[in-house]
Amino acid sequence: MGVQENPKLPKSVVRHIEPDEKVLFAIKKKVSLEKPKWLLVTDRRIIYLDEKVLGRYDLKAIPYQKLEKVTVKLGIMSSEFVIEGEENITLKLGWMNKEEARKAINAIKDALNAIAIEPVSIGVNKGLTSETWVLNKPKEFVTRTMPAYRPTPQAPAKEDPLEKLKKLKELYDMGVISQEEYEEKRKKLLEEV
Repeated sequence: MGVQENPKLPKSVVRHIEPDEKVLFAIKKKVSLEKPKWLLVTDRRIIYLDEKVLGRYDLKAIPYQKLEKVTVKLGIMSSEFVIEGEENITLKLGWMNKEEARKAINAIKDALNAIAIEPVSIGVNKGLTSETWVLNKPKEFVTRTMPAYRPTPQAPAKEDPLEKLKKLKELYDMGVISQEEYEEKRKKLLEEV
């Protein structure tokens, strides 16, 4: 799919992107004389890179399975873009303007919707002088590659153990679960077959 904003990614970012990982959205911001800051949304995670002088940089990545919430607070004078993850990971990006923040939160929503079973939505609270957007990760967050069958609430369908095995293998292949978790769950599912 390529990079949406299409800035040339720095080597420090490229070095951390897996060969089959797709960058869906990238935004670069240069604040005064500082080196640029980057926010990237890939098909697997959100990456924040703060370039420093002499080739140094700070890089933080939040995989989608550890993402909890994305909040954008837009005021008249400034905006704040906050990404919260498990294990007290919080990224606060005060350098985005309204349009950049809107594009970034929608890119995250689209990336999550591509892999989550429950649809992801953004709640908007609009005041007189400010606007707040909140994206919460759905409770049932299971990776998928094809649209999942959603049974009606009245008749919950029992999922085929072979389908569960396929999904389990996909989670393992994407690095979402460890080999130990994979083996343990695989054995339980094989007993159901």
